[in-house]
Amino acid sequence: MSKKKHIYIYSPSSAVRDKAAFRRGVKRLKALGHEVEIDEAALKSQQRFAGDDATRLAAIARAAASGADVALISRGGYGLTRILDALPYKAVAKAIDRGTEFVGLSDFTAFQCAMLAKTGAVTWAGPALGEDFGAEAGADDIMEACFDDLLHGQGEGTGWRVPSRDAAVTQKLRAIHGATLWGGNLCVLTALLGTPYFPAVDKGVLFLEDVNEHPYRIERMLDQLRHAGVLARQKAVVLGQFTGFKKTPHDRGFDLPGVVERLRGLLKIPVLTGLPFGHVPTKVLLPVGARVELAADGRDVFMVWGHRHHDHDEAHAHAN
Repeated sequence: MSKKKHIYIYSPSSAVRDKAAFRRGVKRLKALGHEVEIDEAALKSQQRFAGDDATRLAAIARAAASGADVALISRGGYGLTRILDALPYKAVAKAIDRGTEFVGLSDFTAFQCAMLAKTGAVTWAGPALGEDFGAEAGADDIMEACFDDLLHGQGEGTGWRVPSRDAAVTQKLRAIHGATLWGGNLCVLTALLGTPYFPAVDKGVLFLEDVNEHPYRIERMLDQLRHAGVLARQKAVVLGQFTGFKKTPHDRGFDLPGVVERLRGLLKIPVLTGLPFGHVPTKVLLPVGARVELAADGRDVFMVWGHRHHDHDEAHAHAN
């Protein structure tokens, strides 16, 4: 670790139930040499939330005012869609301009999409404190390396290998240039459709993941985005990890690969799979709202965004 970084931990969504994972996460970040600041309401609890709506809004405002290098969520869960109409958008956008990177996943998708829709600011889809840095089995090496790259301004892209059954798709993939990367959790994203917090991104690269959603629910949400015209307006759809569901005897062979194949048959754009992102230990960090290049060599897919510290003005201009 080359230089100590200031990491601010806050809880904008669900209450932290696994206090041991929270403590492990803080300990791990400190062991990596960072200064860890914990928001005063990080461990508050009201119903299923990390404090009431006003408490969590105040926590987001404190994160924006912290001057930290990274504002990292303690966990996802549920809670951000309740407060999108009251988020301190200007304060967060200014914090991002000043160098604070907002990082998270899952329920945080609502925050990220709203920020992109309202300000054009770039945030990062990535780890949460508890489930990633505080994992009982230890933090994932690849996740930590990607996080370190973000901290030190070295992350310029990511790559992965698609499953062999999808090799034909990558072989036909024509390089995509200058497309806005956006997306996140499929369920949260779909719930924003028709609201002012759903980014109006055309010719973008849409990435999606989810957890505990059966393939038929995944298909239903994908169809909602398709029927709304969202998918056809993109240059590519990139599917991350869909985990935590159980097949049933009633499925009779209906499965996620079948959902993906059907989607490919309905769209004229490439639908890629295998992105190492989602509710899994090994996850890359992805700049939501940044311009990316996407290309493939055989089964290997490359997504590149280059150095992109504090080019908020460019992203803002693109969003408007």
